[in-house]
Amino acid sequence: MPKGYWIVRVDISDPEKYKEYVAANAKPLAQYGARFVVRGGRFEKLEGSSRTRNVVIEFPSYEAAIECWKSADYQRAIQLRLPVATADLIVIEGYEGPQPT
Repeated sequence: MPKGYWIVRVDISDPEKYKEYVAANAKPLAQYGARFVVRGGRFEKLEGSSRTRNVVIEFPSYEAAIECWKSADYQRAIQLRLPVATADLIVIEGYEGPQPT
């Protein structure tokens, strides 16, 4: 079964208040088996648009990634983020097929 991923791009207007969102999202992320693959860090925009912070979160399955976002706990966390950050978040299914050789 392919893993699921959240790919998130964020602009944060109030870093101190954003910490409340980060604390609140820990419970649902743990509950659904999430693992941070990318959490901020250095990046270079080579094409298209970007935001100031990028995050990739891996879940055991696509379904787990969707269910985490839909969970009551995560929906409460989102309410803490909305006033202090603008985010783009997609859920995408991982790929397990052939790779370049």
